[in-house]
Amino acid sequence: MAAEKVTLKGARRLALAAAGLLHPRLIGLPERTSGSSTRALKASLALIGHFGYLQLDSVAVSGARTHAIVLGSRLAGLNADLGETLLAPGVPLFEYWGHEASWIAMDLYPAFEFRRQEYRLHPWYSDVIGENRQLADELLDRIRLEGPLRSLDLEGERRSGGWGSGKRGQRVLTALWSAGDVAISQRRNFQRVFELSERVIPAALRARPLAFEDALEQLLLKALDGHGWANSGTLAATWRLQKKGAAIKAALARLQARGEVVPCTLETASRSYSGWVKPQLLDLLPALERARPPRDKGVLLSPFDPLLWDRARTMLLFNFFQRLEIYKPARERQYGYYCLPLLVGEHLMGRVDLKADRRAGALHTLSVHYEDETAAARRAMQGALERFARFVGLQLVSR
Repeated sequence: MAAEKVTLKGARRLALAAAGLLHPRLIGLPERTSGSSTRALKASLALIGHFGYLQLDSVAVSGARTHAIVLGSRLAGLNADLGETLLAPGVPLFEYWGHEASWIAMDLYPAFEFRRQEYRLHPWYSDVIGENRQLADELLDRIRLEGPLRSLDLEGERRSGGWGSGKRGQRVLTALWSAGDVAISQRRNFQRVFELSERVIPAALRARPLAFEDALEQLLLKALDGHGWANSGTLAATWRLQKKGAAIKAALARLQARGEVVPCTLETASRSYSGWVKPQLLDLLPALERARPPRDKGVLLSPFDPLLWDRARTMLLFNFFQRLEIYKPARERQYGYYCLPLLVGEHLMGRVDLKADRRAGALHTLSVHYEDETAAARRAMQGALERFARFVGLQLVSR
């Protein structure tokens, strides 16, 4: 069967629609919420369920961390505080290694059994559990008897013949989480709170781990939900499926045979790109291509937004180089420390570096850069800044 074909504009609009940033109601996603915490939680969980994951990061210089910003860019009226406190007992999310450390929809827990098994040998600490079996057992017993434990609680702890240094205890605790022996029940001031897995993950989900082949199919389909059109490299990177190229190729072939995905070639003026799309989203393409995205209404995106983290894809679809300069010395930065890209309609038109001052109740605009500075782009930026200031609950201060 010949592959479907899509234009650059079509692929871009598929990406925006799948990301919940262009006519989200077409795919059943919310686009605003009220002040009701119940409604806000429901809308936030709907978005996370659509992507499957919400990437976490600790940087809050702009007034909110990335996981809150991703939700706030899609849900008008959301308060950033909710995005910081989503993970809580009873909420159908779990924290694990998805696309980096992420809050993941609880129904995907069985699909990560392969990773929990792989991470019996921790990717950073190797066999830290086996090398510290007594300490691992003591940590598990402590949680079982005393209740949830923060890694912060281990700082500086020393016991002769017991805990060893707090740092070693933290490593073992992190490895136990990666292996699935403990889970993270919530975050307090962004600090992880560890609990026994059986007290966090429903028994029904723990009892039916998926075989790797089935898990791979489920994760690839979920990745396509959030990307629209994507090549196999992007799909693999969504879940950090490293060194699994042959298995991914076989899984996509099985999904294609069942009609759950279709091959789709992106045709540009210079070359073609092989990719994949779900047929039900491809059916929406004519409506998306007829749609008229707003030209002067903008929204700020997290630099770790699902639309942006694949920089090559962002460059291909939007002709926008997504630069992250957190780790560069100040003198070497072109745009700023933590720039939020500006999305206007279907185009990325600029970026802004913000700094929150909670004590003063102020949100400072440190720098603004445009791809093409026009009156419409300036209006869109101003509107996006005002929306973001409301989101983080601060007073906007211009340069």
